[in-house]
Amino acid sequence: MKLRSLVVLISAFITNFICAQSDTLVVVEADEKYFEDQFYIGLNYNLLTRAPSDIGQSSFSYNFIVGFIKDLPINRRRNIGFGLGAGLSISSIYSDLLADKDENGNIFYQEIPDDFSYNRNMLKMNFVEFPIEFRWRNSQSDNYRFWRIYSGIKFSYLLSGKSKLVTDTFKFTFDNPDIRNIQYGVYLSFGYNTWNFYAQYDLSNVFEDDKFTVDGEALEPRIFKAGLIFYIL
Repeated sequence: MKLRSLVVLISAFITNFICAQSDTLVVVEADEKYFEDQFYIGLNYNLLTRAPSDIGQSSFSYNFIVGFIKDLPINRRRNIGFGLGAGLSISSIYSDLLADKDENGNIFYQEIPDDFSYNRNMLKMNFVEFPIEFRWRNSQSDNYRFWRIYSGIKFSYLLSGKSKLVTDTFKFTFDNPDIRNIQYGVYLSFGYNTWNFYAQYDLSNVFEDDKFTVDGEALEPRIFKAGLIFYIL
C-alpha cells in the first residue's frame, strides 16, 4: 500500500511539473513571437515653408493620413525594430498663392491682389504613401499601454493634385501637372498608448523643378506637418 501511494505521489508530481513547464514554454514562445503590427490614423496642420515672399496661409491647411505598418523586431525582447507600411494621405494648403491657367494650358503663379475678394484658394493633393521607420518601445506581449518613439522616412506618390479658387460668383478648378509626382520627407512620432505626437518635414519641393512666379521668383515651397497620430493594434 505504501509503495503504491508513493508511485501515485511521484506520478502526480511529474505530471504537474510537465504541465507547469508546458505553460512556461507557451508564455516564452508568446513573448518571443509577438508583433506590434498597427493601423494608424492621423491629423496634422500643414505649414508652408520656403514659400515665395509675401505669400501667406489662410484657413486650416490640413493633412490626413491612414494606413498600416508591419512590425519587424530585431532583438529578443522585441522592443527595437523596423516598420514597413503603406497608406493614403490627403493634404490641402490654403494660401494666397494663386495658380491660374490661360487658354493655351499654361499655368502661372502669383500672389492674390489685396483688392481681390475670394472665399478660398486651395492646393489639394492625394497620395499613396510608404513609410519606413526605426522603432523603439517598452512594450510587452500582454501590455498594450507603453511609450514609443518611431522615426523614419516616408515616400509619397501623387494620385491627384488640383488647384482650386472659389469666390462668391465662380469656382475655378483644374488638375495641376506642376505638382511633383514623387515626394519624400522625414518624420518622428512619440507618445504613450494610443495618443502620439507626429511631425514631418518634406525634403522635396511641392512643385517640379524650374517653376517660377510671374515676378520671376523660384517656386520651391516645402511642407512641415505637425499634429497627432493614433495607433490601433
